[in-house]
Amino acid sequence: MAIIWQANVFTIFPGAFPGSLGVSIAGKALAQQKWRLNLIDLKKFPVKSDRIDSIPYGGGAGMVLSPLAFEQAFDFLPENEKKWRKIYFSPRGRALTQDDLSSISRSDGVLMLCGRYEGVDQRIIDFYKMEEVSLGDFILLGGEVAAMAIIEGCVRLLPGVVGNCTSICDDSFKNQLLEHDQYTRPEFFHGLSVPALLLKGNHAQISQFRLNQSKSLTRRRRFDLWARYVNIFLKNCRD
Repeated sequence: MAIIWQANVFTIFPGAFPGSLGVSIAGKALAQQKWRLNLIDLKKFPVKSDRIDSIPYGGGAGMVLSPLAFEQAFDFLPENEKKWRKIYFSPRGRALTQDDLSSISRSDGVLMLCGRYEGVDQRIIDFYKMEEVSLGDFILLGGEVAAMAIIEGCVRLLPGVVGNCTSICDDSFKNQLLEHDQYTRPEFFHGLSVPALLLKGNHAQISQFRLNQSKSLTRRRRFDLWARYVNIFLKNCRD
């Protein structure tokens, strides 16, 4: 039997899901059981007095998720799922990349812990060897939106989910370059026209035009990606 990719999400707000994961391509794939969503409601694993969190040692605002509450929830999982990649969403984490999504999508599944309020006890991260990852230099109220973003990014890479695999092959970041501009009908819109080369049907010239545009966009907008692209190009030349 084929293994179905699964996302295990630890959250105190399971009602936030499936959210955007329940519509369009991801929602259709979920209904067709091309992937699974397993929500673990942390509120069902209280430590005492029906609470899963407590005030932080050393003082400060907010509440912190107890490691005992998470331990109970984690132990509820099958043994094989406990070995999956574990992610905790944090603004201090490293930036998530397309390579991460590709790697996760090729595995059996992933575990994601969605923090809320003041976060989680550091020992949860340390003991369970969780990766702290971030979607960017901004703050959200919790990790649920970040979890949906990662799941959606992984689901679209699963076999048979996206009908036209070419759209995935041409993604931004695929080769450290941003994607070229896209155009459709009409040919003219408020004085703006489609680049003439795209109308001529010369596929070799169109491919080169798009590559040049990707290079230009990346160099102007994301010099960090451009530097990586140049380094890879130079390394391949030396090899």
